[in-house]
Amino acid sequence: MRTITQGMAIVACSFALLGCQSAGQHMADVQSGMTGQNLSVGKVQREIRVGMSGATVTEVLGSPNIVTTDEQRREVWVYDKIATDRAYSASSGGVSALFLGFGTGFGGLGGAGTNSSAGASSTSQRTLTVIIKFGTDGLVRDFAYHQSKF
Repeated sequence: MRTITQGMAIVACSFALLGCQSAGQHMADVQSGMTGQNLSVGKVQREIRVGMSGATVTEVLGSPNIVTTDEQRREVWVYDKIATDRAYSASSGGVSALFLGFGTGFGGLGGAGTNSSAGASSTSQRTLTVIIKFGTDGLVRDFAYHQSKF
């Protein structure tokens, strides 16, 4: 009987310790979940080239937010992306035990407990504006971009 009680205590402590993380560990978990296949300056630098067709630009970047023309009636595409990243991670863990004393060694009722919690939150904003200018032949003649993060 005593080995069963000790085994249950060990299992309970193991589960409690698995749920405990520091705020720094939570922040790392939150930030690792915020990565993905998004429009980025690197993607524009690697894949957009003068002389590309509009169809190829659309395959790479998707549809533009704004399509307009310049003073010479040439198309200008604008990709304007704004993202707000908010994340929160929290955990709490604890061990509570109630000992009911039957027989010798315990002598009655007793209790023990411990609880803890940790968490982290993050909020940031990113903007990326990409301007692609086409020539009269429908091919990219120039492009520019601007990125900010705060």
